[in-house]
Amino acid sequence: MNPAVGLVALVVVSVATAVIGFYGLRISRTTGDFYVASRTVPPWWNASAIGGEYLSAASFLGVAGLILLSGTDALWFPVGYTAGYLMLLLFVAAPLRRSGAYTIPDFTEARLDSRAVRRVTSVVVVVVGWLYIVPQLHGAALTIRITTGLPAWVGSVAVVVVVCLTVVAGGMRSITFVQAFQYWLKLTALAVPVLFIVFALMGNGSAAVAPAAVNPTGIAAAGPYQNISLLVALLFGTLGLPHVLVRFYTNPDGQSARRTTLIVLGLLSVFYLFPTAYGLIGRMFAPELARSGQADAVVLLLPGQLIGGTAGDLLSALVVAGAFAAFLSTTSGLVVSLAGVISQDVLGGSVRGFRLAAVISAVVPLGFAFTTDSLALAGSVGLVFAFTASTVCPVLLLGIWWRGLTDTGAIAGMVTGGVLCGGAMVSGSVLGAAGTPFWLAQPAAWTVPAAFAVMVVVSRATKRRVPRTMARVMTRLHTPERPLVTER
Repeated sequence: MNPAVGLVALVVVSVATAVIGFYGLRISRTTGDFYVASRTVPPWWNASAIGGEYLSAASFLGVAGLILLSGTDALWFPVGYTAGYLMLLLFVAAPLRRSGAYTIPDFTEARLDSRAVRRVTSVVVVVVGWLYIVPQLHGAALTIRITTGLPAWVGSVAVVVVVCLTVVAGGMRSITFVQAFQYWLKLTALAVPVLFIVFALMGNGSAAVAPAAVNPTGIAAAGPYQNISLLVALLFGTLGLPHVLVRFYTNPDGQSARRTTLIVLGLLSVFYLFPTAYGLIGRMFAPELARSGQADAVVLLLPGQLIGGTAGDLLSALVVAGAFAAFLSTTSGLVVSLAGVISQDVLGGSVRGFRLAAVISAVVPLGFAFTTDSLALAGSVGLVFAFTASTVCPVLLLGIWWRGLTDTGAIAGMVTGGVLCGGAMVSGSVLGAAGTPFWLAQPAAWTVPAAFAVMVVVSRATKRRVPRTMARVMTRLHTPERPLVTER
């Protein structure tokens, strides 16, 4: 690929993001605009924005890379990512919207009437957000290095700069416009090149090779435990992602939140067809990318390798633009959610505090990205999902659906899940991929049940700490809002 073409694609998507973000500044005036877009985002617009921020580096690059490496075993990733939203629809979306909270710590404090729970939840949410931002910066670094030849750090810095500008400019209102645009850009950037590739292969009379008939990478298939543990992480982890949950606060009511989730399921189902196609095509026609350690770059390299010429460069430029949009949209969503937490808990909750918190939220993970090596993108994000499923998810599910939850039980469960899953992640990084036992490499199968169990057992042992406000809060969570009736 011509480096100049890739650089132009990066500049164009960055400028477009900044322009749309500054448009949001024109209509962002109140604190509600910055935190939750004044709760006025309609379902289709909000669903597109959720698709924009949820479809991260792991979805755009990592899923195709894992399918190239592991074949059908990697299909658990798109299945889990999409099915997690079904669980959101069933268990979380509408009650969370009815809570009236700005952030997840707001919800836990209101539900359990405890400042201590709020502080612990805030720490966990910030850790989850920073862990999730780091793979986005690694993906940007990989894209810059592969497509332009520039130093890898340029990609990470570019993402942080653009995200800070757009978030500081208009907060949630601004980012909603940006992320909705970026979902459709990402979908187009994957769909158009893969269709050209398919037509080119058909025109060349290339013989189709069944993916199951070959194992070009020589990687052993994952066992039942790994698949089950991964699915637990993805299903339950989706319920606790702070940048996704804060989106439901922007809907006008619970009914809109449910409708938003249904639309998201459709958008995700369509999107994941294309990374899957890239992985299968790469497995059949470009297996050398796996052997050379470039599996995560298969989406970036296939158009130029299989089509070539000017057409290949243009299609590659479109893919690069979509990839950079993925890094920007997910990082911006995470920064908005973290800025809301940090601003309210540390900086007083003002618009000025939100802006300062946004810069802090973006710069800290940049330092971690500089000092860490990139794992396989989808695999590293899968570990973040496991951590989220072991910490935020239990307190949300039990807080919404179980009247017996106490502040002591919530804290004990979150700390237990965080320590167990965090310890597994640290052990895996120390031992390396080859030396890590399978139960540490995929810890969700035991860390998630442990967190739930501790939360329930400790709550049972501290029944007297059930808050007096429990009945009122639970009624609010589970009573549907009355639909608005317009006079004629």
